[in-house]
Amino acid sequence: MCIGLGTGSTTAYALQALARRIREEGLSLVGTPTSTSAERMARACGIEMVTLDAVDRIDLALDGADEVDPDLNLIKGRGAAHTREKVVAAMADRFVVLADASKLVDRLGSRAPVPVEVLPMAVHPVELALARLGGEPVLRIGARKDGPLVTDQGFWILDVTFARIDDAGEMDRAIKGLPGVLDHGIFVGLATDVFVGQNDGDVRVLALDGAR
Repeated sequence: MCIGLGTGSTTAYALQALARRIREEGLSLVGTPTSTSAERMARACGIEMVTLDAVDRIDLALDGADEVDPDLNLIKGRGAAHTREKVVAAMADRFVVLADASKLVDRLGSRAPVPVEVLPMAVHPVELALARLGGEPVLRIGARKDGPLVTDQGFWILDVTFARIDDAGEMDRAIKGLPGVLDHGIFVGLATDVFVGQNDGDVRVLALDGAR
């Protein structure tokens, strides 16, 4: 199998579990990473890596999320890898989101801002356009550095808080259409399943055909 490997603390547990099954059960798979950090972690776990140039499809993608709505639309991007994560998710036959119950919301934007990946020279005009869409954009500053966070693509990120997002698909298209925007953290119609970890250690599975 070819597995899409997401970025972030939640997916790190999945990588460790996959590595354990490779060692103990002889599980055969290759991974395609969504960020430099995901690639480094996967290699450290002993998972063989391939690039997207080497595959025509991905069997399964695993990733976390900042918010999940009842239609399994997502907000992602606290790890600044949402653009690559979206490319991998779109190539996957099955895209499984790993989350805890705190990530479930009735409407996207209820708790998490929407990260928007922007060409540095276009930050100001994009800020103005996002404000016209009802958002409050804030430039994300890099940890332990003086200046903006820089993505793997060399872009900057605006974290945009919206009072409400009534139509995720409409907002997806509106932000993506702004000149200077590479992509953003609203994922519409990509997740096939959401595995929700419970406090008692059980897992609740949400799917488009209903919970089970």
